[in-house]
Formats: sequence, C-alpha cells, structure tokens
Amino acid sequence: MTRPVFVLHEHHRPQHHFDLRLEEDGVLRSWAVPRGLPDDSSEDRLAVPVDDHDLDHATYEDATKEIADTGWWELEDRNERRMVFVLHGRTGARRYALIDTGQDALLHLVKKQP
Repeated sequence: MTRPVFVLHEHHRPQHHFDLRLEEDGVLRSWAVPRGLPDDSSEDRLAVPVDDHDLDHATYEDATKEIADTGWWELEDRNERRMVFVLHGRTGARRYALIDTGQDALLHLVKKQP
C-alpha cells in the first residue's frame, strides 16, 4: 500500500512563506501558509488555497524553494468545512485541522496529538 505524500515547501522569494501540499486524487492539493505550520494549539495560521501541483513537485527544490519537511499523511475526518489529518514527517507525527472559513482556511494544531 502506498501512503499519500505530503511536502512543506519553504519559499524564500518573493516573500518568505511556506506551502503545504497534500497528495490527493493524483495531485498535490496546496495551501500557502505565510507563517508556517502552527506549533501551539492556541494559535491558528492562515492557509490560503492555491492551485494544485503535479505529484513530481513533491521533490522539487530550486534556488528560492526548499523542502522544509516531507513524509506521508493520513486523513482522520472530513466534512464540508473541516479536514482533520496527521502529518508523518521527518521528526514525528502531528495532527492538524484545516478549517474552511468560506474565503481562505485556518490551519490548527489539534490539542490531542497521536
């Protein structure tokens, strides 16, 4: 069984930000996360949906973009407004919720961790 990949790209230009990419339905679903993934459950982060990327983008780096973290992810729960998932990255597993606000999304580190 192949696990779906995730990648967190760190962009250094034009403005410093991160892109969270989750493999789903043959593409990388992507969100720009200006301040990176939250590391405290009391602080949500803005997550702006951006265009999907091809799967080969999961390993892409260049002079202004590097891979900050990568691994696989698993969906735990989803409804029309919220998706709860676990990222299994280089330093372990963390559970997040991506909450649709109607315009953008909020990325939340869930209090109960795996």
